[in-house]
Amino acid sequence: MRSGYGSLTSTRDSWLDRGRGCSNGRVNSERPQEPAEPAESEGRERGTPIGRRVLLGTLGLGALGVVAAPTLQRGMESFLAGASENDPTGLTDLLPNGGGFRYYSVTSSTPRKNAETYRLKIDGLVDRPATYTLADLRAMPQTRMVKDVQCVTGWRVPGTPFEGVRLSRLLDAAGVRSSAGAVRFTCFDGAYTESLTLDQARRADVLVALRMQDKNLGHSHGGPVRLYVAPMYFYKSAKWLSGITVTEDVQPGYWENRGYDIDAWVGNSNGRDDEPTS
Repeated sequence: MRSGYGSLTSTRDSWLDRGRGCSNGRVNSERPQEPAEPAESEGRERGTPIGRRVLLGTLGLGALGVVAAPTLQRGMESFLAGASENDPTGLTDLLPNGGGFRYYSVTSSTPRKNAETYRLKIDGLVDRPATYTLADLRAMPQTRMVKDVQCVTGWRVPGTPFEGVRLSRLLDAAGVRSSAGAVRFTCFDGAYTESLTLDQARRADVLVALRMQDKNLGHSHGGPVRLYVAPMYFYKSAKWLSGITVTEDVQPGYWENRGYDIDAWVGNSNGRDDEPTS
């Protein structure tokens, strides 16, 4: 059976059966198979005791986010994004927030970048290596698309707008050499990597994204710049993008080294049959 947009029941179940795999960032994730390594290896300390009032209050905030109006949900999303980065218990990872996403990280912390400090480096098998500022990227022609976001763990967020520069434009500007066959992506969280074949990277629905849900990408959603690979499961859309390196061959990324498929087409990989997103 093909999975649809989900329901409150299925979302609730995903909070309880928690796993990983939707990206390097703070996005809801649960794997259909057990991961190869224990959760403690993800860089978040476990077992820190908390008080009963803190627990009940936190769970109450999560329930409020489910039934509140959109404005309140946006505030909840912002609150949880900040709280999760200073939460040694991991409890905030179990709570929902507005827009259908929730936060998760493969590292204990991630530096913040802004318009002054952000840089995107393009190198490898290219004739014209380059480094772009956020202003440089914003000055380029922007492509907006509205697609469903599908996590390999089962949840789906319909009709999510992304906007940014087509990756193919940046590759063309760099002058990809004839020996190239793939592209590797690195992130300023210091841990996450991803990769695509050169043909995949040149697709019109692959962006270096600057905006999501018609807002500039915030830190918790991988900002100020992230990769967006519309036709693949969301773990391919690496957050906090800092490097694009053209290589000869595909190099398995963070989650591929932990058992996920390299060619992560929605509905045709990872043992899933979800409806395609692009």
